[in-house]
Amino acid sequence: MTENGEQEGPKSTFSTYMAEGDQLFYKGEYVKAIESFSTALNLQPDDKNCLVARSRCYVKLGDAKRALQDAEASLKDNKEFFKGLYQKAEALYTMGDFEFALVYYHRGHKLRPELQEFRLGIQKAQEAIDNSVGSPSSVKLKTKGDLSVIHKSNGVHPKHPIHSHKKHPRQHGQKVPKIEKTAKQLLGELYNDREYLEKLLQDEDLIKGKIRTGENVQDLIEGCISYLDTRTEFWQQQKPIYARQRDRRLMQQQWNRAFHKPTSNPGRYCETRQEEIDAAFSAGNVDSSLKMAHELMKAVHTMSDKVLLNKKEVLGNLHSCIGNALMDIGKMEKALYHHKKELEFAKQGDQTESKSRALDNIGRVYARIGKFQQAIEVWEERVSLASDPLEKTWLFHEIGRCYLELKRYAEARDYGLLSSEAADETSDMRWQLNAIVLVAQAELKLGNYTASVVHFERALDWANMLQDDTAIEGIQKALREAREGVTQ
Repeated sequence: MTENGEQEGPKSTFSTYMAEGDQLFYKGEYVKAIESFSTALNLQPDDKNCLVARSRCYVKLGDAKRALQDAEASLKDNKEFFKGLYQKAEALYTMGDFEFALVYYHRGHKLRPELQEFRLGIQKAQEAIDNSVGSPSSVKLKTKGDLSVIHKSNGVHPKHPIHSHKKHPRQHGQKVPKIEKTAKQLLGELYNDREYLEKLLQDEDLIKGKIRTGENVQDLIEGCISYLDTRTEFWQQQKPIYARQRDRRLMQQQWNRAFHKPTSNPGRYCETRQEEIDAAFSAGNVDSSLKMAHELMKAVHTMSDKVLLNKKEVLGNLHSCIGNALMDIGKMEKALYHHKKELEFAKQGDQTESKSRALDNIGRVYARIGKFQQAIEVWEERVSLASDPLEKTWLFHEIGRCYLELKRYAEARDYGLLSSEAADETSDMRWQLNAIVLVAQAELKLGNYTASVVHFERALDWANMLQDDTAIEGIQKALREAREGVTQ
């Protein structure tokens, strides 16, 4: 239900949600893409291609644990599904489990040796392992030193545990070991926290205690230290220390320019704050992005047009951000207000890109709340601004879907054909499939069974090329219905 008590419109097809998720992924809108893929999975819970697609989004957002869960789920019924193998390797690599990642890159390469992704995966995993432990050729064994620790039984008894968390005090004037210096540089402020945790371990009364959940304090502290050590190793393997120092200097310069002197360059200040808002939204922090957008909007309203030359453009962008966040949490009517405000500012400033974006979003809101005629009118206005074939493919398809929901099947077919023509220009197989399925569905509703069979057969070819088992099953079912109509 919407805020006004209206019933939300019917759900789209699985294939449409998949295509929408793919489009959002390539735009870098990973949180929105996850929402589309999750909706698709509600319709087809075990679709392995959709699980892989959502896993890719989680990797981009740094949520390796969920990425691994989806990748493993995609392999449940077929351990040799190469897309799932690659995605599992990617998730393991993101988690820092480079050895296991290498195993799965090799498994995938054995199955599909022609794919470059597996070759590159093997290379980067091997490099990460070498950065961690060094390559075998770099290790030279020497007979110097104290060998008394080696006994006749060939057992090795080190004088100190290898992973001991206890810190050995240094003599006055003794240099800080290189490893410790590296850890300090990588951890930054967290290095002080690690030292503090080590001091806590020396308090024997403290570490014997337990917290409310029953967990031992010592285990908790050691777990925290172990986590920090693991992160240190991972960061060092991912990027050498000199590169991190260079990036830190660049970030510090940007920070100084953007925040220490915001009034001297309000345009740059607003741009930087806008990037923060977008980053928060992409990371799934919707409430945080909303709060920051409202705060920045208040600040912008206090600036004159002479101080902030692109004031209308900034306000339009902020209304778009707020509208998208409200859509994400289901507040459709409020979202519609903000997207319409962006459209108003875009028309005032003659900003074609902002106008296109606002019309896209207004149409989405109308379709989501079941106001299909309004969505059609908005998207038909949007078509005149579209220059990219992929944009036209999506717009024609969505307009056609709205006509299908309104039971205006002839218009749905016509827009499906337009979408198919535009999709042919892009060579995007997923959208070619979606468009031709729309045409076939419309022809079936019109009673044109022979034409429907022709289009469903073509759609089946696309689905087979995409190896989309769910789409294949759905199309085969519809094809049987269309063929029955021909024989009657």
